[in-house]
Amino acid sequence: MATKKKSTKPKAQEKHTPSLPAEEATKVDTIGGKQASPEALASTNKRHGLDKCPEAKSQTSGSTAVLDLEISGDGADVIKSDGYLKPHRAYFEQRFGRFKRLLGDIEASEGGIDRFSRGYENFGLHVTEEGVRYREWAPGAKKASLVGDFNGWDVAANPMSCNEFGVWETLVPNTAAGAVAIPHGSHLKVSFVTSNGERVYRLPAWSQYVTQDLSKSPIYEAVFYNPPHRYEFKNARVVPDTDLCIYEAHVGISSPEGRVATYKEFTANVLPMIKDLGYNAVQLMAVMEHAYYASFGYQVTSFFAPSSRYGEPDDLRELVDTAHAMGIAVFLDVVHSHACNNVEDGLNKFDGTDHCYFHEGARGRHELWNSRLFNYGNHEVTRFLLSNLRYWIEEFKIDGFRFDGVTSMMYKHHGIAYGFSGHYDEYFTGNTDEEAVGYLMLANYMCHRLYPGFVTIAEDVSGMPALCRAVSEGGVGFDYRLTMSVPDMWIKLLKETRDEDWDITHIAHQLTNRRYQERAITYCESHDQALVGDKTLAFWLMDREMYDNMSDLSPLTPVIERGIALHKMIRLVTCALGGEGYLTFEGNEFGHPEWLDFPREGNGSSFHYARRQFNLVHDETLRYKYLYRFERAMIHLERQHHWLSAHDQWVTLKHDGDKVLGFERGGLLWLFNFHPCNSYTDYRIGTAWAGKYTVALCTDNTYFLGQGRVDCSVEHFSTPMEWNSRPNFIQVYLPARTAIVLKHEYSF
Repeated sequence: MATKKKSTKPKAQEKHTPSLPAEEATKVDTIGGKQASPEALASTNKRHGLDKCPEAKSQTSGSTAVLDLEISGDGADVIKSDGYLKPHRAYFEQRFGRFKRLLGDIEASEGGIDRFSRGYENFGLHVTEEGVRYREWAPGAKKASLVGDFNGWDVAANPMSCNEFGVWETLVPNTAAGAVAIPHGSHLKVSFVTSNGERVYRLPAWSQYVTQDLSKSPIYEAVFYNPPHRYEFKNARVVPDTDLCIYEAHVGISSPEGRVATYKEFTANVLPMIKDLGYNAVQLMAVMEHAYYASFGYQVTSFFAPSSRYGEPDDLRELVDTAHAMGIAVFLDVVHSHACNNVEDGLNKFDGTDHCYFHEGARGRHELWNSRLFNYGNHEVTRFLLSNLRYWIEEFKIDGFRFDGVTSMMYKHHGIAYGFSGHYDEYFTGNTDEEAVGYLMLANYMCHRLYPGFVTIAEDVSGMPALCRAVSEGGVGFDYRLTMSVPDMWIKLLKETRDEDWDITHIAHQLTNRRYQERAITYCESHDQALVGDKTLAFWLMDREMYDNMSDLSPLTPVIERGIALHKMIRLVTCALGGEGYLTFEGNEFGHPEWLDFPREGNGSSFHYARRQFNLVHDETLRYKYLYRFERAMIHLERQHHWLSAHDQWVTLKHDGDKVLGFERGGLLWLFNFHPCNSYTDYRIGTAWAGKYTVALCTDNTYFLGQGRVDCSVEHFSTPMEWNSRPNFIQVYLPARTAIVLKHEYSF
């Protein structure tokens, strides 16, 4: 996660047209079924400068959609499945009414959310038949000009004109020979004269490529990206599977070498491994350009620019296209919760004011993260952020977003020094930032309305009710939330509790404790658990012995044997019982050692921990290969049985004395014996299904470095007698620290 900060008064800029009355909101333009009036569209064209730009006007005009009956309700449908929400009906009705008015404003003044969210087609730098046209919103500036290598950085060469909405514009005409006057690869900036007469230089807010030369300065430079041959996609976007298995990855650390890896290397080396493991989605972190590498991508400076640390934008396009060819969906980690505090190469004080894109004063600053907070109630900020989402979808064929810092967005206190107890008054009685929630509803509505099957995931620790219910029902509209309490539970157990004292009932409760009808992505560890100051799950289990005893050529010590056994069991029970989707952070599938730490002043700018040692799993003499094999078997088993999307989850047994957990899900019977030393012969477990069972997966298999105590060829047959409140039971041999997955073959 990152840091955030503040902004200053755009009151005059917040609304360009009056809000529609609630009863009018569903009657206007695109999503509402009617086109906006010619007067409204003319005003929109003028605001964007489209009245002077025929080619841009033709790109966006006439984008009307079908009547959307989904937003005709009152927003209280979420109450039907959660009776505790009934006292808050008025809140949901008001929130939904506010959303419809926001949507109505956009439809009336902009020609619809489709058109509104294509700001990247009009703002920034664009090559036209006449030359390079540049537009920028900077209402606080008094003068502006485009400068760069192409005009000798002369502020008088290409001055910009401003309309009444604070949109600046200029055209750099083609050369006499008809060539583009700004060569590909040229450095450029926008120069503003502020209200106090100061001349400042900024990177264009809509920059699509910025580079950094650390040998000269840590400040980024904007680069005009207009290659003669752009990458052309060969494959369509992927509609993500309903059973999501997500491989979370950071391109820069995706190499065993102590350096920044590239998009091309990730495409060639990591994507095939993801495919082999069976994961059907890859979630890319730290792609939106960020000035400080050690921020893990959470201090974004240029929201439309893929990080140049890993290569050019077309290299990222090739990565996404290759993933799609493999049937792998590509998700992007989106940071709209805040922006980097940088001024020279960020959005902070962009037009010389403290606000522009951000709130003014303390409301616009996240003091804990030292970063800026967006003004989600501002019309142009909403355009910027929604267009940012559309840009990544349209230009890079992204299939889903994981929204970072949603808790910070949704509450005025940003979750700082605030512990959520789960009482509903914490969500609906004044703590919530309704402007931010309104933006999230618009973002989710837009993504799902325009791209059926698109996936949005919320990083939220608060447990906001209805966060993952459809906007049409009165929810915020996310498809999934992250089960952030699950990895915390595992780390806490390993740090504080002896194996023989594990509370099986508590484990089962934590894994199943999620909101009804709201889907969750579960995980044992993500990037958060490995960041400096903490350890990977494998390192918590085996610690320093991983340096000396992970070779097949050395004796199998009790520490390594325990660590590998529990690593498999923890991952399996989390994937099986913890949610409707599963995630791992790259390298953790094979027990990556140590932690994650980026080069910074505090570690001598070392890359030692900012890398993934894939060489460990490829070394046949090392024991990491066993964990990789198990992960592959587990994910491929899910691909066959689809338990993540199954609705037949039933916890049959939670025995704290025996340390045994048993449950049914996805047509499979799951048995876990977490006891450190007790093995059980003819252990009886209740089941709903009569008939024959075979072993589908066993953690004790020698192929996974188990002890081979379970004969996986043995067939099990049920007995028609009630047990564990189920109509049948079977009996199995259940060794210590072993999990067995039984497949129901047929009924009697």
